[in-house]
Formats: sequence, structure tokens, C-alpha cells
Amino acid sequence: MISRVLVPMDESEMAERALRFALEAHPDAEIVVLHVVGQPSSMMGGAAGLALADDTEEAAEEQASDLLDRAREIAAESGIEVDTEVMAGHPARSVVDASEGFDVVVIGSHSGSLADRLLVGNIAEKIVRGSAAPVTVVR
Repeated sequence: MISRVLVPMDESEMAERALRFALEAHPDAEIVVLHVVGQPSSMMGGAAGLALADDTEEAAEEQASDLLDRAREIAAESGIEVDTEVMAGHPARSVVDASEGFDVVVIGSHSGSLADRLLVGNIAEKIVRGSAAPVTVVR
């Protein structure tokens, strides 16, 4: 029986599809939506704000607030409440680390532009290879 589901979410349509799938496939499970904000660095777009913030945890929460509000809206359409978490770090590594304690991880097959995927690598593949829990990849 699946009792805990982890759904990593970014701003992509594929991430929303993964969340909708998790809500439909596991309506009785505790669903946790995780957003990973890039590690603070003066070289990384949105993460640069984290590097300059006095409270990086608060800054990460603020950066993720709209996305997590959207996740709660999607869940509410199904009459389900979800828990939300924010982590700072490398997306694949953070999801793999978070996968401990979950029965399944549900991810979108890809996100970002082609240039992002070529530069960063295939995050979904890294999660599938490293996750402590089985992974469902939604296309």
C-alpha cells in the first residue's frame, strides 16, 4: 500500500502532469510536493537572490511560494490537500536525498528548455537511478 508520495515540482507543465497523476493514482496517500531552489551562487540566475539574502531559508520559501500555491490549487481541484516543502540544492541530488521515507516518487519526464537539459543533464534520469523509492515517470 502506498502511503507517502513525493512529487518534485518546478514551473513546467510536466511537473503539473506528474502532480495530477499522483493525485489520481494515490488519492488516499500523503502527498508531499517538493520544490528545489538552486544552491546559492552568484553565478546562478534565481539562486543569486538566495546568496544575497540575509535568511536563505526564508528567501527560498518566498521564491517557491507561487509555485507551491499552484500545487495546492491543483490538489484542491481533486479535493485533496498536499503538504509542501522547499529545499535548496541541486534538484536531482535533493530529490534523491528526500526520497528516503517515501513509498514512491512521481516525476515529470523532463522540464526546462533543451539548453537547460543539455547543460544540467537529465534530472529525471538521475532521480530514477538514485532514488531510494520506486519512481513513476509521467509523460
